[in-house]
Amino acid sequence: MTTEELSEDYWNSFYAERDQVWSGEPNVVLVDEVSDLTPGHALDLGCGEGADAIWFAQQGWTVTGVDISSVALGRAAQHAQDAGVSDQIDWEQHELGQSFPSGSFDLVSVQFLHSKTELPRDAILRRAAGVVAAGGVLLIEGHMGFPPGEHNPHPDIHFPTPDEVISGLDLVEGEWETLVSRVHDRAQVMRDGELINRRDCTVKLGRR
Repeated sequence: MTTEELSEDYWNSFYAERDQVWSGEPNVVLVDEVSDLTPGHALDLGCGEGADAIWFAQQGWTVTGVDISSVALGRAAQHAQDAGVSDQIDWEQHELGQSFPSGSFDLVSVQFLHSKTELPRDAILRRAAGVVAAGGVLLIEGHMGFPPGEHNPHPDIHFPTPDEVISGLDLVEGEWETLVSRVHDRAQVMRDGELINRRDCTVKLGRR
C-alpha cells in the first residue's frame, strides 16, 4: 500500500468517526484577514468539511476546495448544496505531496495543514506560493504545538514559527510583501466539548 493510500485511509477513518468533526464555522483568523479583500478565485488547501470554502463563496469568491479525504469532500459538497453555493465551488481530491490543483489564484488559504501521517509540508507550502497570482495573497495558519495536556505521539514533529514558515517558502526577494507574521492565542472547542487555549501562528503574504 502506498503512502498516499495510507494517508487517505487515515483521514477517511478520522472523518468517519463522527457525522461532523468540525464546527461548521469558518476559521476566525481567516475571516479577520480576508474580509477586506476583493473577491476573486480562492484556493482552500485542506478544506475538510468545507466551512471555509463555503464562507468564501458566500462572500462572492469562486473557490477550489482541496482535501485528501473523499469522506470530507462528500460532506463539504453536501454542505455547499445546503448553503446554496455549490455552483461557486469546485471540489478536488489531492494528496498534496503527490498532486496539486492547476491554475492561479487571487487567494491561497492554508489553514492548519498538519498531519500525523507523512506530510511534506514545506514543499506543499512552496507550491502553494507558486500558484498565487500577481497581486494575490497567501494566508497560512498553523499550530505552535499539540493541545495542552495532549500526549505528543510524534516528538519529531516540528511546529514552525512564522519566521521559519516564511524562510521555508524560499520566496524570490522583492516579489513578496509580509503583511502579517505573528504568534497568537486562540480559544478552541475540542471534539469532546472542552474549551482550551491554543497557540497558533499566522503568516499573510502579498505577491507584488
